[in-house]
Amino acid sequence: MVAAIFLCLWAGCSTGRQAGKVPAAKFEGDDDFKIEAAVYAYLLDKQPWGGDEYAAIFLTGSDERAAALIRKLPHHVPPLKSASAALLRPDQAPLDKATGKPGLILSAKALEPTNGVSEAVGTWSGGGTVSGLTAFVLVEVDGEWTIQGVK
Repeated sequence: MVAAIFLCLWAGCSTGRQAGKVPAAKFEGDDDFKIEAAVYAYLLDKQPWGGDEYAAIFLTGSDERAAALIRKLPHHVPPLKSASAALLRPDQAPLDKATGKPGLILSAKALEPTNGVSEAVGTWSGGGTVSGLTAFVLVEVDGEWTIQGVK
């Protein structure tokens, strides 16, 4: 009997997950996650760092949070990866640990929303002189955060 329970737990039959489905992380419904996702999407679209060729773009934060962002932007070229996949070197572009090629680190930080308005900062760093930041004002419309202004 104990062996059957162990096998069932080991096989994952008690998890309640359907095959192939990844459960949403708890934070994905949080305003700060939605705001940061909007900032990342804007930066990835506009590429204010000049559009240089990078083998990967590394997203800061926990691996779980980066994975959730990657699921929101699944087909980006170059590929999006967690910052833990980067080899950091002083004053040089970070390297993708898997390929050894240079990448760019992106980060987004949201401030606490007040009355449906928030501010956020997006930063990028590709080593040396390739770095910068952009400030954002976002508004909440029907539960989604949209960028109202960029500085």
